[in-house]
Amino acid sequence: KCAHLRLVCQAEPKPCYRSKLWCCGIALLGLAELGTFTAYALAPIALVAPLGSVSVIGSAFISVFFLKKTMKTADILGGTLTITGIYLLVTFAPNVPQELTARQVQNYLVSWPFLVYSILEILIFCILLYFYKRKAVKHIMVLLMMVALLASLTVIAVKAVSSMIALSVKGKMQLTSSIFYIMSVLMATSCAFQIKFLNQAMHLYEATAVVPINFVFFTTSAIISGVIFYREFQSAALLSVFMFLFGCLLSFLGVIIIARNKKEEHLQIPFIDCGHIPGENLTGKIQPDSHCSCYGTLNKEDNLVKSQS
Repeated sequence: KCAHLRLVCQAEPKPCYRSKLWCCGIALLGLAELGTFTAYALAPIALVAPLGSVSVIGSAFISVFFLKKTMKTADILGGTLTITGIYLLVTFAPNVPQELTARQVQNYLVSWPFLVYSILEILIFCILLYFYKRKAVKHIMVLLMMVALLASLTVIAVKAVSSMIALSVKGKMQLTSSIFYIMSVLMATSCAFQIKFLNQAMHLYEATAVVPINFVFFTTSAIISGVIFYREFQSAALLSVFMFLFGCLLSFLGVIIIARNKKEEHLQIPFIDCGHIPGENLTGKIQPDSHCSCYGTLNKEDNLVKSQS
């Protein structure tokens, strides 16, 4: 964001990928996703997925320094609720073994709870896709529910792949099993379609609405998939489950408060570039004219040339 704002202010804007600041941001984003991928091999899905709220808090506070934002009371309240929720999540997260072999993943795939869950998820996704494609229903809830359903498959596949890679690094080779490549394909495919629908939602709706709803839907679907597929709460005490869910609720409220407190920023462009209009090859600029009832007028020199021709 900071790189884009700087590029717009330049006299001769250049592509974002030629900005060192933008490349640095992309590199950090890739490093963060690599850390998340590794975390799925070391901790339960029910713990890793809700901890994504840390990025919302981080972006809110970092924007004060880089984007010169003003810290508001809602930001502090949302951050406090989220941090409290994170503490409860870490304290009462399920304590289950994290080393998953290819044989265990294969057994989980054919277990009847996951088969029932998969059938229900496919049916719901097909119904939503029907309304999206045939009825042209692009409501934010429809789009983000499809993202959440795909995300549940993504986190299942990510945990399986990362766990098998971690075991292979320790000397217990798992990469020769066919289930590793099946889960890798599932991870890549579900992630690609997830990005497609999320991008559609970001295009149609404001980020202040998409971010909190997507976080709540994604985290909920991830926890449910972890419970059903990896049986993460199988031996957990009732109090631990209640406190964990309460921590999730606090994190949800904190993210919603922080995201709702942000306003969309629109870059002010002082002219309309006709060369960017599809089907037009004009290069002139229509300048705003405050003394005219219409939006803009052509320069007088252009009018003179036109009248002479």
